[in-house]
Amino acid sequence: MRLERAFFEQPTVEVAQQLIGATLIINGFEIELIETEAYVGEGDAACHAHRGITPRTKVMFGPPGRTYIYLIYGMYHCLNIVTEPEGSGSAVLIRGGLIKGPTAEIIKGPGRLCRHLGLTKAHNEMCLLNETHFVRPRQEAPPIKATPRIGITKATDKPWRFINVDYYSK
Repeated sequence: MRLERAFFEQPTVEVAQQLIGATLIINGFEIELIETEAYVGEGDAACHAHRGITPRTKVMFGPPGRTYIYLIYGMYHCLNIVTEPEGSGSAVLIRGGLIKGPTAEIIKGPGRLCRHLGLTKAHNEMCLLNETHFVRPRQEAPPIKATPRIGITKATDKPWRFINVDYYSK
C-alpha cells in the first residue's frame, strides 16, 4: 500500500506529523521517517516559497507528492516532499530516518540523509506516487513530539518539527 496524492494535499503541518513512522521508498532504499519539519508557503518566512515562485521553488507550487531537493551551504542536499494543493508553495523537510535492511542505521540530519541515499538535485521533482518511489503509510502512530524548527533564523517559534521520541532523548 502507498500514500496517494490526496494524502499530500492535506495541510502541511498535518502531513509532517503523519509522515513520522511512515516508510519512504526511494532510490532503492526503505527509510522509516523519524524526523520532519513543515514549511507552509508564502506566509511562512522560513519557507523557500515565502517570496513566491522562482526557478528554485517552482516545484513547491506544483503537484503534491513530488520531491523538492535543494543544496545548502554549497555542499548538502535536502529532501522535501511537496504538500497541499498546487499553488501553495508548501513542503515537508525530511530530517531523519531509520534505514531498513540487514545493516539498519539511524541517520539524523537532512544533509546526511540525502548523502546516504545518493539524492542530489538530479532527483528534484521526482514523483513519489508510483511503483518504485513512494511512501508507505505507518501501521500505527509512534510517540511524536512537536518542537520548534531548527537550523533556521526566521519563524523559529513555530512548533513544526516532529520527532519520533523513541529515537531522540526524551
